[in-house]
Amino acid sequence: MKSSRTCAADRSRRQHARKELMSKKRYAQVGLGGRSRMYLKGVVAGYAETSEMVALCDLNKGRLQLALENARSWGGDPKGYPARDFDRMIAETQPDTVIVTTKDCYHDDYIVRAMELGCDVITEKPMTTDAQKAQRIIDAQRETGQQCRVTFNYRYSPPRTQVKALLMTGVIGNILSLDFHWLLDIRHGADYFRRWHRNKENSGGLMVHKATHHFDLVNWWLSTVPEAVLAQGHRRFYTPQTADRYGLQERTERCLTCPETKCRFRLDIESIDGLKRLYRDNEVYDGYFRDRCVFSDLIDIEDTMNVLVNYANGTKMSYSLNAFMPWEGYIVSFNGTRGRLEHKTVESSYISADGSVPGQTLERGTYIRVIPHFGPAYDVDIWTSKGGHGGGDRHILEDLFGAAPPEDPYLRAADQRGGAYSILTGVAANQSMATGQLVRIDDLVQNIGMPDYPPMPTDNEPLSFEIPDPIHIEQPTS
Repeated sequence: MKSSRTCAADRSRRQHARKELMSKKRYAQVGLGGRSRMYLKGVVAGYAETSEMVALCDLNKGRLQLALENARSWGGDPKGYPARDFDRMIAETQPDTVIVTTKDCYHDDYIVRAMELGCDVITEKPMTTDAQKAQRIIDAQRETGQQCRVTFNYRYSPPRTQVKALLMTGVIGNILSLDFHWLLDIRHGADYFRRWHRNKENSGGLMVHKATHHFDLVNWWLSTVPEAVLAQGHRRFYTPQTADRYGLQERTERCLTCPETKCRFRLDIESIDGLKRLYRDNEVYDGYFRDRCVFSDLIDIEDTMNVLVNYANGTKMSYSLNAFMPWEGYIVSFNGTRGRLEHKTVESSYISADGSVPGQTLERGTYIRVIPHFGPAYDVDIWTSKGGHGGGDRHILEDLFGAAPPEDPYLRAADQRGGAYSILTGVAANQSMATGQLVRIDDLVQNIGMPDYPPMPTDNEPLSFEIPDPIHIEQPTS
């Protein structure tokens, strides 16, 4: 029989455990494809002291079961629900926040319903795929008052944050124009043309699904929002005609059954464990093929895009995105009243869910260079971090789920306002490519509100003919 002192100690431990459990934020996650793992493992294994995954939800029974098994292997014990029981999941498990990692075209359904049911939301980017769905999210957030967080992990990548920090100092003055060129290589770029992303009804095309990263970076780097967009684009590489030029005459609609074994774009879904377990083994439940031919005539997205953007602060941007390049990364140049800042990043190539680190920054070829008026150019020591998306994944997880995220002078956290303005550049570009006309952002969605951005140099600041000293900003320790 236990002593009174022992019983009191047991009661104290139980009370402490209950208090700890009650203090944890409760999460449910809907959509368990390739991008879901980072959040699921982050909550269950990385931030168990502050977070609890109480439920998982998906259309595909097999992927739901796989996610439940993974969560349990990491120490969690969420309940599983089919997508049709989303409302029941919320009622039974009472999450504080719903994490939305579904197919892009379904984001608005789950974001809006979660907020209507009293939950906050964390959503993968793009926030949604068109103007009507964006308006629905903006209206629902305003009506419910719930929080909607959009996970722009590229803002958290140290070199991208460093660019923001340098621009905030006024090192090149007020920014008048920029040139931004993003390159998807023939491994990563091709992957968009074999998945559901290949159709605009699902993804909004690369102008929305992929370029949401890039357009958000520009909005945040400049602390402004787009006003008008003019664009052109076409699909000229991932076509049946290109397959013919490669001599691929016997191809089929998916790699698994294709006799063209010499094709360098072939995806062997049976040999990549992550893809096999996530997709190949679960085709029986929904008929989704992860290895469709990149040269299919069923594709309706562009592989070559050029965009001109006017911003509310007067800055002009020339942007391009090409999805068939020999290397992966981007080049961006800012032209200001005191000089020019050039930044190039080379990234590791990957196939989504293949088990490799997605978009890791490579030291070779990555730099930031400042070229002041009247003075010599100099390179800046690059801020670095390991991990996916230029090191941004690790930092955004800390911001989302950490017990006490550090104060952020760069205001990297984004909500539905940043999410809307990010996709609307791409939505306007899609409309402009279809019509040949300039498209105004105000004609697409109303009452968005200005996102929270740090202040930037203005036209009113005095200029000088003196040669400035090279600038150096220490990388934050966190």
